[in-house]
Amino acid sequence: MDFSSFLESQKKIVLDGAIGTELDKRGLMGRASNNLDSPKVVLEIQREYAQSGCDALTTNTLTMNRIYIETHNLDIDLRAINRAGAKLARQAADNKQYVLGNISSTGQLLEPYGDYTESQFYDAFKEQAQVLAEAGVDGFLAETIFDLREAVCAVCACKDNFPLPVMASISFATETKGGRTIMGNSAEDCAKSLTDAGADVIGANCGDLDPAQMAVVVAILKSATNKTILAQPNAGKPKLVGDKTVFEMEPADFATGIAECLDAGASLVGGCCGTTPEHIRAVANLMENK
Repeated sequence: MDFSSFLESQKKIVLDGAIGTELDKRGLMGRASNNLDSPKVVLEIQREYAQSGCDALTTNTLTMNRIYIETHNLDIDLRAINRAGAKLARQAADNKQYVLGNISSTGQLLEPYGDYTESQFYDAFKEQAQVLAEAGVDGFLAETIFDLREAVCAVCACKDNFPLPVMASISFATETKGGRTIMGNSAEDCAKSLTDAGADVIGANCGDLDPAQMAVVVAILKSATNKTILAQPNAGKPKLVGDKTVFEMEPADFATGIAECLDAGASLVGGCCGTTPEHIRAVANLMENK
């Protein structure tokens, strides 16, 4: 069954959790360069997620588009890093999970706030998506994007050029005032614009919200679109302990928050920063019990 059919046939789907913070725990910077520099560690993390009960794994390719790579002066080959990310996720899945090509922000701003045009963003996302599609991903997950216009560029670049489902997930700064990104986009506007752009799934991840706060945003998204809704919160709010950022929410408490997101209308759930295979296992157990 392809991923599009799976989305249509399943009422609830579990995605995986964070890769970056798991790499940090192992003494590695949570970056996609580890696909080439430390592939065994990336594979180990993704295999742990594969064994946690999730239905899909995401590639470790966050922000690996040309604009981000070049503006951050990264010595990374775009094609090699994205191919490696897809290969590792597929190896970890071992034909038991779907693999989603992970796409995220360019790290830059669109005109008039920045120097880039929408066509430049579109081309950058299309190029990354092309490599991921050639590497055999089952769908795309464009996530951790703070600007609605950038998210629309990512969705259109994928939908216009590839016959794969596209999931679009926005990071919100607050659940108040209708749910807002740091750019001021409301959750309702995000839902409507991403629906018009052709996204198959629309949701929220990361940002400044804990799971219960994200449930508020989920309810707004659900009321504004007929698309399937995704929720991937962090393991609580980040805390600075010494020189390290930590997330302290335990798996059981995280699963309780996910239950609120499900009640608010989410059908796909997973985790973002600070979540671990144990957090996803707790969510998978919750889904099984429901």
